[in-house]
Formats: sequence, C-alpha cells, structure tokens
Amino acid sequence: MCEAAEKDLYAVLGAGPSDSVQQLRHRYQQLALQYHPDRLGADCSSESTVKKFVEVDAAWKILGDPTRRRQYDLQRRAQELKQDWPVDSTVCLQDMSWDEDECLYTYCCRCGGGFSVTEEETRRTQQDDEEEETEEGQPTGVVVCCDTCSLSVFITWPSERLQSQNTV
Repeated sequence: MCEAAEKDLYAVLGAGPSDSVQQLRHRYQQLALQYHPDRLGADCSSESTVKKFVEVDAAWKILGDPTRRRQYDLQRRAQELKQDWPVDSTVCLQDMSWDEDECLYTYCCRCGGGFSVTEEETRRTQQDDEEEETEEGQPTGVVVCCDTCSLSVFITWPSERLQSQNTV
C-alpha cells in the first residue's frame, strides 16, 4: 500500500465524503479497536498492523476536525478538477503487477480489460513533477485509461518508490 499521505483518507476509514462526523468517528473507533497495538498485545508482531493503526489515526485526525476536513476536501476536489477526464479510482503502483517481458505495470479493470503504465512513463512523470516543484505530500502519479472501456484510474506512487524500484 501507499503511504497514508497519498491515500484517500475516507477510504482508509472505510467511509465516504458524505458521511457525518459521527459516522466517521464510529468507523475510526471500530478500526482503532481492531488495530490498536495495546489491544492486540503479543499478536501485534506484524509491522503492518501498527502501520495500519497509524494510518487510521492520521486519517481521523484530519477528518475528525471540521477545519482540517474542509481543507482536505477542497484539496481533494481541486485534484479531481485538474484531471482532463473523470477518474474512477486511485491505484497504487505497488498494487499493480510488473510484466517483465513488456517492462510495464498492469492492473485489471472491472470490465475485463486493463490499465498499463510503463516504467519510462513513471520516470518521466516524476521528473515533470520535480521540475514543477509540486507540494510535498501531493501524490506523484498519472491518469491511465482502460484499454477496452471508458474507465480511468489515477496511478500513484511515493517519489522514493521509483528510485528504490530501479535498484531492485
């Protein structure tokens, strides 16, 4: 998964932008009980469980505060409006499959088609973002259309991801 700053905070809580603060609090409390390290005790051996709790807590700190939530919603909407076409969902590059023969990342669409992005395209997008000096915390990514239907996804990755991917 991508880092918390690059995720949809509503998705982290399993909620939506139209949910009330009470609904968000309820989702947060459920997830906090599920992932809190003190509650899990010895079962909390996996780093991913602690990471998930930190992610849920960070999402709640933003969405639980009316001012910060409004600011987050505005930033989220501004990002959506920057797109040339509607984006169906956001996919992390890490969640895509690497095709060694074609040298590209692929992801299956719900229609049966697929989304694909080349390693070169991810590098080029990262270089463009660095030249434009994008705000820290903004996801680096590219919009990709399905090869058989009209759906599109925003593929994101941490900026450090490409450098570490190239060394592996």
